Amino acid sequence: MRPEREDTAYESTTCEELARLFPPVPGERDVPSAPYLHHKDRLMRLIDDDAAGRNTATGPEARPRLLRPAVLMPAAGLALAGSLAVAFTGGGASGDTTARSHETATVLLDRIAGTAAKSDVKPVREDQYVYVKSLTAGAEMKEDGSSTMEPLSKLEVWKSQQVKRIHKTGEFYENGDYGNTYELGGSPAGINRATYQWLASLPTDPDVLLKELYRMTEADEGQERAQAVFEQIGSLVGAVMPPRNAAALYKAAAKIPGVKRLDDAVDAAGRHGVGIARVDKRTGVITEWVFDRHSLAYLGERSYRTKDFGAGKKGDMLEEFAVLKRGIVDHYRERP
Repeated sequence: MRPEREDTAYESTTCEELARLFPPVPGERDVPSAPYLHHKDRLMRLIDDDAAGRNTATGPEARPRLLRPAVLMPAAGLALAGSLAVAFTGGGASGDTTARSHETATVLLDRIAGTAAKSDVKPVREDQYVYVKSLTAGAEMKEDGSSTMEPLSKLEVWKSQQVKRIHKTGEFYENGDYGNTYELGGSPAGINRATYQWLASLPTDPDVLLKELYRMTEADEGQERAQAVFEQIGSLVGAVMPPRNAAALYKAAAKIPGVKRLDDAVDAAGRHGVGIARVDKRTGVITEWVFDRHSLAYLGERSYRTKDFGAGKKGDMLEEFAVLKRGIVDHYRERP
């Protein structure tokens, strides 16, 4: 699942506005660890409309919704089936794409970058929308450190590609209802609302790009800065962007210390593949990106605990996500 952060003053104002909109929820205050703050931040920054089209800023039944940020901002990845997996992630391009046993994370990421560089991606216009259909779930956090995963939910999202500051950033469909996503104060294209044109403006030199990502990324309280950057790249790697930019992101990720390769990783849809992961030693949370073993197409992401924390146990899932379908459309609620 990271909402647009323009500056500290705006972030503070936004949180204060949201705090007034929602009544106190038992167990939400004094969140005891960085992962909890991370999820709380996401929840507090997203307001949705219900099917009747109520104004989410004032509607009495408005509620925060946990949605994977790669869906609502930088696009997520692609499903195994269909040509979209080739068109957007580079998986299935000519050359050797099958993951090899015992290769390092650096080698695997370099080959993923190579396939991404050969992909055939057509530019996306500002008047178009990125459509993503996914399975997603997040954990309900409690003050004692324990957590309960929500049931997996099938989610469809249409994301605006407007570069200018906009208030309505997209629409979604979940559990039989359509809704709108908003940003209080408006949101321009940027690190957390990554449109095609914004992504195309990023440096394609991996070293320069990584330095820029460190500059633009804000870590949660108690979180390693390197982990924050790794997760930020994770929200971008499956996005619709020029092939050279996609390749640069993977190569930049390989330069982050602590990144490792996993022989087996599983997305929310139960698809097995190879993983690229990093553990935040401060919070004890691991974040994994899952790739198809043969095409190297991006499948999804998940995060979970690697050690006990209070009543929370090692292995507790915090978030999981899997892309089922994606495409480019000309109108809201249009499906590719």
